Amino acid sequence: MAQTSPDVKGGRLPKGQYAANFTDLHPPLTAREALVEADRCFFCYEAPCQVACPTSIDIPLFIREIAAGHPKSAAKTIFDQNILGGMCARVCPTETLCEEACVRNTSEDAPVKIGMLQRFATDAAMSEKKHPYARAKASGKHVAVVGAGPAGLACAHRLAMHGHQVTIFDARKKSGGLNEYGIAAYKSVDDFAQKEVDFVLAIGGIAVEHGKALGKSLKLTELQKKYDAVFLGIGLAGVNDLGIKNDDVDGIEDAVGYIAELRQAKDLSKLKVGRRVVVIGGGMTAVDVAVQSKLLGAEDVTILYRRGQAQMKASRFEQELAQTKGVSIKFWAAPKKVIVKGGKAVGLTCDYMEEKRGKLVATGETFDIAADTIFKAIGQTYVDATGGALRLDGGRIAVDGERRTSVSGIWAGGDCAAGGKDLTVAAVDDGRRAAESIHAFLTA
Repeated sequence: MAQTSPDVKGGRLPKGQYAANFTDLHPPLTAREALVEADRCFFCYEAPCQVACPTSIDIPLFIREIAAGHPKSAAKTIFDQNILGGMCARVCPTETLCEEACVRNTSEDAPVKIGMLQRFATDAAMSEKKHPYARAKASGKHVAVVGAGPAGLACAHRLAMHGHQVTIFDARKKSGGLNEYGIAAYKSVDDFAQKEVDFVLAIGGIAVEHGKALGKSLKLTELQKKYDAVFLGIGLAGVNDLGIKNDDVDGIEDAVGYIAELRQAKDLSKLKVGRRVVVIGGGMTAVDVAVQSKLLGAEDVTILYRRGQAQMKASRFEQELAQTKGVSIKFWAAPKKVIVKGGKAVGLTCDYMEEKRGKLVATGETFDIAADTIFKAIGQTYVDATGGALRLDGGRIAVDGERRTSVSGIWAGGDCAAGGKDLTVAAVDDGRRAAESIHAFLTA
């Protein structure tokens, strides 16, 4: 992060405060708590929670297994559909997915804590030395997976389980993708992302090569020649611009890049943070960077969102989390111009917004807000590294229901694929579906 002003520095808090601020957001359930919570489930037939789960985990079954005292069996039920069920239990917006659909989710009751129960089961299984899956007989086929994020890892694991050899290529120094670099630190503590990577790779038959980026050290045409199939889980490398005056001066930061820096920091007290931070955006990334800025010692943190609370992509839980941590959320506000002094951002001039006839328009009124750091959290874009080899749909790689691209022998999934939901659980589903399609292709 660039030095933007004297008010942007690290070490604002007492040394011991950083560890306290970044403890586990949701401490795990004890065995007794898990049994009590599991007992609340009605074990519905055609359960709406399972329908709401992007990976279609048999939720009533795994909760019943926990209630019967078999958490490892419960984990196997989860892993059958979602091998990254441990991370998903930590970061999935369960409040808008399975738990929102829970029949106990009424004004008089609370939904079953499905996410916490999933974590309880998967943590129990991952503590075991023996991997829950064994590889099938070697097929003699070799598949290239580009991207070691959730989609790539899920695809690689399922392919390895079917007996295929897999080589994963990733541009970064560590595997995990956004699970390693893009998740708020208080949601995934104790280096869990890397522990989960190790768990996935423990099945065997998967090699990983880091520092290999598609379009640079890797060429798609070469992968097609060398491997029997290719899966692309390369995510979104581009960052949307604000598109306003002075949006390229010092003090304008990419939220995803800052979160990655925070996630890899060995000493949070040395990470620079502004006194007055403004975050532009309305999704999970906006909340993550805003809350973490506050936890690092920022005095004033404000999220600006151009629409109303009901339209904000971040769930109501995430919004409330931000507010309980001292973050202000200002709705119906959009940046118009970066205020600059001495070549550095010192604030924003913003438009008040409203909706007329279904369109978002400025009211004509403006206001200024001071900021020494302005984070962009307005989404990422797909950067084509294939040389135009694949058909795009809406700016991302076009895929069918089996995640096949327009070129035979190449599949894609996760955020880089059209129709992606920008969720870890959805990326895992893409990877699993693609792997089954690749397996059918290789054994036809």
